[in-house]
Amino acid sequence: MATTSFSPCAAARPLCASSLNRHLDLSRRPLHRPLASIAPLRAWGLAATPVSAAPARIAIRCGALAQIGQSEFATEVLGSELPVLVEFVADWCGPCRLISSVIEWASQEYKGRLKVVKIDHDGNPELISEYKVYGLPTLIIFKNGQEVPESKREGAITKVKLKEYLDNFLESTSVA
Repeated sequence: MATTSFSPCAAARPLCASSLNRHLDLSRRPLHRPLASIAPLRAWGLAATPVSAAPARIAIRCGALAQIGQSEFATEVLGSELPVLVEFVADWCGPCRLISSVIEWASQEYKGRLKVVKIDHDGNPELISEYKVYGLPTLIIFKNGQEVPESKREGAITKVKLKEYLDNFLESTSVA
């Protein structure tokens, strides 16, 4: 007695080449349908805008903060009469963008008592190696032309923690 088993694969008819080509022929179908009317889109403020092929690079905007380089570092930071908070940042750094508003707040909150500057990580490799900046963002406080001991802080920081950090170091007068 011969037994046969049913296989759905065996029962399925293979597509012939002409049938397959007809389904894959994209020249017979439009890739997109034209809009019947753009007026409804404009009414909602959604008028079609061209899309660029490459995403735009987001740059850090310093606002009221001074972004300095190697050449200005000696005069702006080391020669400052006020204590200076230096933030090492990069435009590709997500946490740097995250805390930029907090740093802006600190520059306004401590105006007259603290100077705040930003230094671009990519454009100032000498400063990065001199102050051993290994993570971004990095905050370092300078007083009397010298780095305050144990003032280096790496990574994102909340407004409350930044206020605590700055108040602690502004009260102390010790310098390395």
